Amino acid sequence: MFDSSMKSYIKFITIYIFIQILTGSSSADSLHYLEPGDSIENLAPGLRIFCHNAKSKYFIHTWRTLIMNLHTDLDTYDLYDGKTPTEVMEKHDINQRSWKFNWFGTKKSKELRINPFEDTCIGVFTYPYNNYRYKMSMTLIKIDSWKVLMTIGGIVLFWSAKKLSRNTLFYYLTGVTLGVMFSVLILVWFVGKLLGRGKTMYLMIGTGWAMSSWLARVLWENAQIILHQYKDYVFWYFLVTSLISFLVCYRIGPVTNDRTKKIIQWFLQASGLLIIYCSSYFTEASLSFCVLNFIIYNFPIAVYYKSKSYWKKMFPERRKLLTENEFRLQAIRETNKALNELKGYCSSPESNPWKTVLRLKDPIRFAKFMEGESHLSEHESSEHDLEITRLIEECEYTEDEYDEDDY
Repeated sequence: MFDSSMKSYIKFITIYIFIQILTGSSSADSLHYLEPGDSIENLAPGLRIFCHNAKSKYFIHTWRTLIMNLHTDLDTYDLYDGKTPTEVMEKHDINQRSWKFNWFGTKKSKELRINPFEDTCIGVFTYPYNNYRYKMSMTLIKIDSWKVLMTIGGIVLFWSAKKLSRNTLFYYLTGVTLGVMFSVLILVWFVGKLLGRGKTMYLMIGTGWAMSSWLARVLWENAQIILHQYKDYVFWYFLVTSLISFLVCYRIGPVTNDRTKKIIQWFLQASGLLIIYCSSYFTEASLSFCVLNFIIYNFPIAVYYKSKSYWKKMFPERRKLLTENEFRLQAIRETNKALNELKGYCSSPESNPWKTVLRLKDPIRFAKFMEGESHLSEHESSEHDLEITRLIEECEYTEDEYDEDDY
């Protein structure tokens, strides 16, 4: 088994070197590492590999995109992608040895968007019998507006799914859009009915999805040309298919079953999360956005406050002790607050003044207090001042004793 693998590897290397010799290029000139802002011009036919090394992931790079721009007017070239130059060369070797005939060839993309957080290589193979001059450049988009819109759109779709699943206008718009999109499949089925039973009908049914996907791709890539040259046909096609789709939706009617609405809501929310996940090459950040949306939607802010209060109850914070000055100020503040509350209660209709008077030892003093005088008498104030003076003198005497002991 080891000998067979070695023979295959030697054969692969021999074929690759032979191809490089025929195309007049060397391996040293065929591999290039690009950074944003670099530009390399190709002047020889054959396989050229352009690579970019992965960069570190940071949250500010969530919507970052790298673009490899292939500047050429020709379509007679082959493109290969991979994570390493070896993978690209293997794909090129397999493609050169295999028999290929592309029935549905379309225009190749010259703007290649790559993941900046992964090692990526793009191989371009040009034939020697044609014009093989081209230029490859790399552009960095720090904040891709399309990806930002995808993230915002996914979030809006996720949070609006419940309303949209119960909205009649959304039902008709979705039905008309799907009707236009799948009209090609209906056309294939109708043609299969006209052809009758047999191998031709099975061939049409079997290739229905392939034909539809290929036709959609061709229409998308040549949309501007089609809209400019066949705008009347395109207008009538969309008008007729939209009208038929609307009539079908009107005949069926909007969804009334609650479970069906719930399923539509779940489908829309799953689509929103999928859009968010696909809106960034930084998969960890996009996945965190999905999880965050899911948690906030299913566990609202009230649950957060309840869990916070439960946590404080289970693990209470250590109370901060007051200083002597803070204690005195708090006592004055709380006393004045309680006295004002007492005045307000006694002045309110809820209070019975006669019962209150009967319970008091000195109603005249209470009446003066309600009229704005102090709640302390002159004798109580003088005793309070004497007590405060005595306490201050004791504190000073105690401090003097401590100072003498220190000496």
